[in-house]
Amino acid sequence: QVQLVESGGGLVQPGGSLRLSCAASGSIFRISAMGWYRQAPGKQRELVATITSSGSTNYADSVKGRFSISRDNAKNTVALQMNSLKPEDTAVYYCNARIDNGIGLRNYWGQGTQVTVSS
Repeated sequence: QVQLVESGGGLVQPGGSLRLSCAASGSIFRISAMGWYRQAPGKQRELVATITSSGSTNYADSVKGRFSISRDNAKNTVALQMNSLKPEDTAVYYCNARIDNGIGLRNYWGQGTQVTVSS
């Protein structure tokens, strides 16, 4: 059984910062790409940022220059540093990872953490 557990969401004022963390645990042989997605009310889930096992990153245009994704391969964790937050960043943020549990690669999702940007 593989689990992704997120932490770090909350309420922040516009212009503020938050750091999200996600830890993968369970029967893990190797982790390929990891990333963060978000879903605002009434909208589809969208990619925020991804990072490969070698550290290559990809960001949505809307967060480039403000958000930074990183991972610790030894600890099976991924983090998202969010700076200069805007009200339109308000959403539930989901951690995602492609994990090989020994019988093949599969997509896993965390339970989601709420980020609210409001004054």
